[in-house]
Amino acid sequence: MRGRCVQVKTEEQIAAEQAWYGSEKVWLVHKDGFSLATVVKTEAGSLPEGKVKIKLEHDGSLLDVDEDDIEKANPPSYDRSEDLASLLYLNESSVMHCLRQRYGGNLIHSYAGPNMVVINPLSTPSMYSEKVMHMFKGCRREDSAPHVYSVAQSAYRNLLTTRQDQSIVLLGKSGSGKTTNCQHLVQYLVSIAGSTGKIFSAEKWQAVYTILEAFGNSSTTMNTNASRFSHVVSLDFDQAGQVASASIQTMLLEKLRVSRRPEAEATFNIFYYMMAGADSSLKTELHFNHLAENSAFGILPQSKPEDKQRSSQQFTKLQAAMKVLGISSEEQKALWLILGAVYHLGAAGATKDGDEAGRRQFARHEWAQKAAYLLGCTLEELSSSIFKHQAKGLQHSTSFRGGSDESGQGDGSGSKITALECLEAMASGLYSELFTLVISLINRALKSSQHSLCSLLIVDTPGFQNPRLAQQQRGATFEELCHNYTQERLQTLFYERTFVQELDRYKEENIELALDDIESSSSLSVAAIDQASAQALVRTLARTDEARGLLWLMEEEAVQPGGSEETMLDRLFSYYGSTQGDNKGANMLLRGEKPLLFLLGHSRGTDWVEYDVQGWLSHAKNNPAAQNAATLLQDSQKKNISSLFMGRASGATVLSGSIAGLEGSSQLALRRATSMRKTFTTGVAAVKKRSLCIQVKLQVDALIDMVRRSRVHFVHCLLPKAEAVGGGGEPRVTHGESSDSGLMTLDVGLLRAQLRGSKLLDALRIYRQGYPDHMVFSEFRRRFDVLAPHLTKKHGRNYIVTDEKRAVEELLESLELEKSTYHMGLSRVFFRAGTLSRLEEQRDVQTRRNITLFQAACRGYLSRQAFKKRKIQDLAIRCIQKNIKKNRGVKHWPWWKVFTTVRPLIEVQLTEEQIRGKDEEIQQLKQKLEKVEKERNELRLNTDRLESRITELSSELADERNTGESASQLLETETSERLRLEKDMKDLQGNFDSMSKQMESMEMEVMEARLIRASELNGEMDDDDTGGEWRLKYERAIREIEFTKKRLQQEFEDKLEVEQQNKRQLERRISDLQADNEESQRNVQQLKKKTQRLTSELQDTKLHLEGQQSRNHDLEKKQRKFDSELSGVQEEVQRERSLREKLAREKDVLSGDAFSLRQQLEDKDLEVCAVNLKVDQLEAELQDLNSQESKDEASLAKVRKQLRDMEAKVKDQEEELDEQAGTIQMLEQAKLRLEMETERLRQTHSKEIESKDDEVEEIRQSCSKKLKQMEVQLEEEYDEKQKVLKEKRELDSKLLTAQDKVRGGDVETEKRLRKDLKRTKALLADAQIMLDHIKNNAPSKREIAQLKNQLEESEFTCASAVKARKSMEVEIEDLHVQMEDISKTKQALEEQLSRLQREKNDLQSRMEEDQEDLNELMKKHKAAVSQSAQNLAQISDLQAQLEDALKEKQEVQERLQALQSQLEFQEQSMVEKSLVSRQEAKNRELETKLEFEKTQVKRLESLVARLKENLEKLTEERDQRSSSENREKEQNKRLQRQIRDIKEETSELSKKEGEASRKKHELEMDIESLEAANQSLQADLKLAFKRIGDLQAAIEDEMESDDNEDLINSLQDMVTKYQKRQNRTQGDSDTDSELEDRVDGVKSWLSKNKGSAKNLSDDGSLKSSSPPGRRRYGFTGSDEEEEEEEKEEGGAGSYRSNRYGSHVRDDGGAEDTPYESTS
Repeated sequence: MRGRCVQVKTEEQIAAEQAWYGSEKVWLVHKDGFSLATVVKTEAGSLPEGKVKIKLEHDGSLLDVDEDDIEKANPPSYDRSEDLASLLYLNESSVMHCLRQRYGGNLIHSYAGPNMVVINPLSTPSMYSEKVMHMFKGCRREDSAPHVYSVAQSAYRNLLTTRQDQSIVLLGKSGSGKTTNCQHLVQYLVSIAGSTGKIFSAEKWQAVYTILEAFGNSSTTMNTNASRFSHVVSLDFDQAGQVASASIQTMLLEKLRVSRRPEAEATFNIFYYMMAGADSSLKTELHFNHLAENSAFGILPQSKPEDKQRSSQQFTKLQAAMKVLGISSEEQKALWLILGAVYHLGAAGATKDGDEAGRRQFARHEWAQKAAYLLGCTLEELSSSIFKHQAKGLQHSTSFRGGSDESGQGDGSGSKITALECLEAMASGLYSELFTLVISLINRALKSSQHSLCSLLIVDTPGFQNPRLAQQQRGATFEELCHNYTQERLQTLFYERTFVQELDRYKEENIELALDDIESSSSLSVAAIDQASAQALVRTLARTDEARGLLWLMEEEAVQPGGSEETMLDRLFSYYGSTQGDNKGANMLLRGEKPLLFLLGHSRGTDWVEYDVQGWLSHAKNNPAAQNAATLLQDSQKKNISSLFMGRASGATVLSGSIAGLEGSSQLALRRATSMRKTFTTGVAAVKKRSLCIQVKLQVDALIDMVRRSRVHFVHCLLPKAEAVGGGGEPRVTHGESSDSGLMTLDVGLLRAQLRGSKLLDALRIYRQGYPDHMVFSEFRRRFDVLAPHLTKKHGRNYIVTDEKRAVEELLESLELEKSTYHMGLSRVFFRAGTLSRLEEQRDVQTRRNITLFQAACRGYLSRQAFKKRKIQDLAIRCIQKNIKKNRGVKHWPWWKVFTTVRPLIEVQLTEEQIRGKDEEIQQLKQKLEKVEKERNELRLNTDRLESRITELSSELADERNTGESASQLLETETSERLRLEKDMKDLQGNFDSMSKQMESMEMEVMEARLIRASELNGEMDDDDTGGEWRLKYERAIREIEFTKKRLQQEFEDKLEVEQQNKRQLERRISDLQADNEESQRNVQQLKKKTQRLTSELQDTKLHLEGQQSRNHDLEKKQRKFDSELSGVQEEVQRERSLREKLAREKDVLSGDAFSLRQQLEDKDLEVCAVNLKVDQLEAELQDLNSQESKDEASLAKVRKQLRDMEAKVKDQEEELDEQAGTIQMLEQAKLRLEMETERLRQTHSKEIESKDDEVEEIRQSCSKKLKQMEVQLEEEYDEKQKVLKEKRELDSKLLTAQDKVRGGDVETEKRLRKDLKRTKALLADAQIMLDHIKNNAPSKREIAQLKNQLEESEFTCASAVKARKSMEVEIEDLHVQMEDISKTKQALEEQLSRLQREKNDLQSRMEEDQEDLNELMKKHKAAVSQSAQNLAQISDLQAQLEDALKEKQEVQERLQALQSQLEFQEQSMVEKSLVSRQEAKNRELETKLEFEKTQVKRLESLVARLKENLEKLTEERDQRSSSENREKEQNKRLQRQIRDIKEETSELSKKEGEASRKKHELEMDIESLEAANQSLQADLKLAFKRIGDLQAAIEDEMESDDNEDLINSLQDMVTKYQKRQNRTQGDSDTDSELEDRVDGVKSWLSKNKGSAKNLSDDGSLKSSSPPGRRRYGFTGSDEEEEEEEKEEGGAGSYRSNRYGSHVRDDGGAEDTPYESTS
């Protein structure tokens, strides 16, 4: 099984495909096949127009070829594509190349859209095993590889889901493997579906096909085991999807093959099997011990020993197969007897011209006697059945309309039927009856009485027959024409289902689909065979000029006096033929080289078959011998034969001797039989069903009608090469196939002809471009609403939908399908190929998920119920135990024993009486049951008998009704024909009367002239003078007449010569025009081919574009999903980060708590030690007191009390210490857990972040590729970027000033910090000296204030540097934002440019399409104008006809009045009622004719009005098209102007972007240098802070010293220096203002210190007043205000606290927080 998931292509595959696309590979099409080549790019004008230069791949030669001779090639990844519809470029060569590659890899099956293509392998493949069957069981078509089992599984799946009949039709040439595939299909369906009780096994079906091959197959030149009949396998399925019953219907049996067949071909296989495999007893019974040396039928034993051995084995296999199907030995014996009789009839032969008395008889009577014995009759009965009663048969044969015709009796054609033809008719009749019997026996073994729901039909017919394909120089026979006609009709059905119905459905649903011009179907070749005339129901033997098919012509010529094959062919060519013998494109019918040969183009002119019509009329004549065969078998003296055929005679198993196998009592079998009977009993069929030729058409009509009622699946079987099946020609080596010798060879020409004939490429195109899958709105919503559970929750499961279309649109929007993959019709939704299968797969996944949840809920419910049951059982067990305990307690109680002993005895009597009553009731019920069973059986038998009788009566009633309808129709047509003939006869009678009157007048004039001349001659004798005058007049008149004759003769000769010259000129002009016409037709054909090629390439490109768009849509969906997941992960990371920060803060708090607890513990330890010391002291004192005798008891008690108090305090402190130690341990454990959890979270998130970073990196790489492309474009436009230089210079100047500010400030800060450092070192030294000298004195507060002031100064200088750095960072961020805005603007402009470019292309394409539409409208307008002119002419003609009709109407009215008067007279004279009714019928006919004329007039008037409206609409559409074209031109110009403006803006933005990127880079370099300098300064500052902290720790109390003034002076010097520097820089930033505030505060503090040396507060903080709006600097006990001020100044970063209370930034900056000293 194959997976339909999309595999990600590797980089190597993508590179190979890109190289393939870049090289532009094509196929060169030539007469020997096709070759791979590469298009060579040349300069413009170096080659003529329409030419292209290519390089062949196999030899590297360069060729100049036409563009029409090359086709695009697909990449190598498509060489073995499973579905031909998935090819990137769909053309003939690519399809054949794919089929050839797959065939070479022993992959004989391929999908062709919804159809299947099978190439017949030369060897038997091992792909039809039972294991392979189970691999396809239950699979969808999309999930399975191409195989004939896949077709069967798809049809079976559709049958189960839709409960609709299915059918599988196999198409192809003879020898392409249709029958073999049919067997595989049946075996798969039977083995997979199964049957109730296993009544349909694979062994039984193998036996069925063994029998069919024996009785219906034979060896031909095209195929060694060719089927010579068509059959339909009907499998009926029940509600559970199992095979309930089966049957086989056969038709078009080639029964004449028994007695007559083409040369080098054999008869049916059964004769050879029987002659070689019969045992001695059977041979003796059949008189086969001595076989005849020659036979009139050509049935002779096989000569080769291996053939005899194989035939013997097949006969044994045949007998075993009959035994499997339940055919008894007596029935088998009857079959062998009939076959032996047929053989002996051939050995008996017949006399050629009869004996001396002219009688027809057997040539060898001894063999005829054997045949009569085997048939169970006498020789005389057999001879009379074959040779006698010919006159009666001929009379019946001429009466083809159901009655005897007088013309047939005087035909005299009965003498033309020879004795051999009678003998052949008897043999073919016997074999036909035998074959029908075999089919009945097979159906008897397959039928079942189970109820069936729907059917699956498998149609197998003989393939196309062409003797020339097998290198035979003979014409095809009539039987081969019938088989080819059947295949043509099935091809027409494929065309209707694939093209006509699809296009009609699109038209009904208002779906516009731009498709190529679909060629017409094969109706021309079909019409040449079976087209019926409109006078088919009229009883006339006259040859009319109306076109009709070959079968109708054969029937007419067979009953016409003097009819022959030559006249039949002449009439056929007069209807369908062509005068030019070599023009195969215009007509499907051509004359052959010999007189009785003709060519017919099958498969749309791709397969021309030459037919020989010699002796074809004999097929149209009914021979009584064939009809007597059934009677002979029924009247046989042998019981086994007569019983079989008498039983068949009662049932209607054959329709007119044509279709066999209509047995079956199931509902579906009766429906099939009724459908076929209806085909034979309606319309023309009711009249012509006795005609042998028309039966061929009726059988095929019945087959097509039965298949058309179901959903059809087509399997195209292809023939790989002609010599594969028989034919002795050399194999063709196609050019271009030699490159791969491993492939199995294919005849490319034969394969191309089969592909063109089957129209597979057109079917693939309409499948790819159209919407092959469709569903009704309600069904689609019901089936797929499981994929949108939110809609189901919103509306409810069983909500009523008022607008199904809107509901389906909501469902499709929720499914996020691309718009191009579906289309909403009026009543159903249409899908592109593959879309519905993907939805089905999603539905299956969702259904499995839902079922899993449902199973879980069910199991939970069952578990809870089981638990309840266990609880009840536990309660019951406890109750039983309690009762058992009670029973054990009373078991030995005497009264209980008495009770248990007496109670059964009391109930015994009652029980016996009840048993007797029940026995009597049982007996009565048994009697009633037997009676009811008898009545039921009788009723069942009566019901069955009545049902069978009802079916027979209903079929007979339908036949009679249809026959009555056809008879009434026939009567009406004959009545109208008789009326027409009567009218013609009256017209002719009138003409005859006028002509006779004219002739009488002429005769009178002649008589008068003779009398006058005689009187003149008499007068001449009487009077010589008068006679001389008259003689002169007479002579002068004679001379004038002669002169006039000569003059007229001369004028006639001159005119004749002129006419001949004109004729020659016209002939020359006609020849020139014909040559021009042929040239123009060739050009038109070439242009049409080119247009089709370009259109197909365009459609392939469109489909490829749609595929790319769908892929982009999927990628966008995946991208959106990835973005949502990424945002979720980022949010989770953010949460984890905040959680980590929170944990870190908690950790810091816990660590601080732990540190404080440790300090408290140390303090407590110290206290405990002090208490212990005190205790020791007290104990010592106690001892001292004890030793002192003089101490009183009161002091002792006081001491003891103090001791107890001290011990209690010690215990309390120890308990507190224990508690503190436990708390510390718990805090340490919590800290450890938090650290471990933090580490684990860090590892997991680091892994997740790494994976997400990899994905982001991939996306970033793809984006970087796009950015590189954009950079290349920006480099190309570098010359236009000079306008941004001014902005660059301005930014450079700003950057330099900022750098100067920062550098100057940093240098001064560094100098000041160094001075502060030196001063701090000096202060530290002085402080150390003072500590040495004055240890007991308190330190000076002034010194502390000085140190703290120095610390503050260093802090705000550091803060100024930090804030300068921050201002630079803010500027850099602004530049980043500007860069991002520029890039976004540029991207938006590029998108707008591409969108406008696309709109421009769309507008151009629309303009071209509108121009084409305008041209087409102009053509339509011209055609409509010409049509209107023609219609006006027709209207004038029709008006003339209307006037004639009105005149006729008046005449009819006059006649009607006359007839009415006659009718009144007859009624008065008591005429018979029949004459009155006849006259009334004539009156009604005249009235109907009058009404018909009226309706004809009205229709013509409506036609004129409609034509005028169409003309007005066409003119309006032309005006609208012209105005829309002008509007689109203006819009195109406006868009071009917008595109130019956008390009200019894009170039300017790209310049700005480049300059900004360079500026950004330079600023980043400057920032890095500043950060390095800042870090060095911060390190020095940290060192100073550390030393100041040490100094602060050393000073414990306030100190006074004279050096305070020096410190104040130094601070004043620093303030003045800072003011001077500030005046030089004159900065106006917020940082400078804040520094000025700090300096003002310091100045105010210094001024106060100069006035008073003791302005320090008791808490050690320096208080200075500042003006409003200024900051207040001082030392307080809280740090919160200082932290808030630091936040307001823009400080960032985390803070860490040292043990002395100073807060220092992580980045080196110090916060403005005072230093507090800790004790």
